Formats: sequence, C-alpha cells, structure tokens
Amino acid sequence: YYRAIFIGGSRTSREPVANMLINSFVSAIGIAVGKIFISILSAYAVVYFRFPFRKTAFWIIFITLMLPVEVRIYPTYKVVADLRMLDTYAGLILPLIASATGTLLFRQFFMTVPDELLEASRIDGAGPFRFFWDTLLPLSVTTMAALFVIQFIYGWNQYLWPLLITTQDSMQTIVIGIKKMLVATDELAEWQLAMATTVLAMLPPVAVVIFMQRLFVRGLVQTEK
Repeated sequence: YYRAIFIGGSRTSREPVANMLINSFVSAIGIAVGKIFISILSAYAVVYFRFPFRKTAFWIIFITLMLPVEVRIYPTYKVVADLRMLDTYAGLILPLIASATGTLLFRQFFMTVPDELLEASRIDGAGPFRFFWDTLLPLSVTTMAALFVIQFIYGWNQYLWPLLITTQDSMQTIVIGIKKMLVATDELAEWQLAMATTVLAMLPPVAVVIFMQRLFVRGLVQTEK
C-alpha cells in the first residue's frame, strides 16, 4: 500500500493516492474559501446597500438553489472548455463557488446585527468598506466557520464535475480514484487497496468537523437568531 500511496501503478489506478488526496484538498479548500468570499460580499450588498429591486436581487440569488451544477452542466462545461480550464484547478473550483446557501446564511446573520453598530460607525466616519472590515467581518467568524465546514465537505465529495472535466490521471480527485479502484474490467478489483484508500479519504472531512465543531454549532445558532 505504501507504493500505491506515493508511487502509484496499481492494477486499477496508475496515479498515487497521495496526489489524488492533494487534488481533492486543493479543490475543497478553493471551493469553500471562494463560496465564503462571494457569499459574504453579496449578502453585505443585499442587506446594507439601498438600490432598486434589492429584494428582487436576493430572491433571484435564492432561486439559483434550484440550479445546481448538475442541472446546468452542459453550458458550464462549454464555458470552461472555451476558457481552456479543463484539467486545471481553476476548472475544478470556479464553476462551483457561487452559493445561494452561503448568501442566505450571511444575510440572516447580518439582519441580527444591531443597527446601532452601523450608526456608530457612521458617526466615527467609517465608510462601507471599513464598517465591513472592522465590524462585520470579526462578528462573522463563526458563520464563516459553519459555512466552511459545509462547503469543504461539499467540495471534497464532488464526483460528477471532476469526472467530466478531468481527462488526465494527474488531476483526478480521491473520489474518482476510489471509483476506479472498484471498477475492474478484466482483472479483479483490489478491495484491500480500495478500503484503505476510503479510510484515508474520510480523514480530512472528519478532521475539519472535529476541529471546527464548536465554531460550526455557534455559527448555525447565531444565524437562526
């Protein structure tokens, strides 16, 4: 199994397991951080800026919950292919970072922030960016942690999208690697290798949940206030 982890070349998977774990980790981190970045900015704009059709804009964002990547997979793939992002980390990450779920979580939290904080910031001469950076961002740490846990697991477990846009073994994720280990044609599947790899694949999501459990629970509780 040491050879399969660091060198590869097993009967069912030529790519080292370590490389597949790295690909999954980079993809999951990129998706989680990207979703948090876009979601917190869009929620901030919807809650604190006054512009025409503000509520309509939020509901349009909310409706995109009914359009996961599986529904829009053909146009998304065409755009990624036209931009030459196949077999790249950008292709794995960018199409999945838009998140109506994250926007909803941050919006609900921002609506619980007292208006007095905004008024105090205005009296101090703070502009929109400073109010966001000095006041809202520190208050949003637990909400960001909760969203990070959810989206990290979401990114780690992706199967269809990475399978579609990765043609090189060097870019395949751990979920695809396990699937290839279980699907054998003229040779028997290496079940001992597949089971050991499955255990390794479970460790990063479990570690994230364990280390961020307290912030995760607090973030969801604060959002529901």
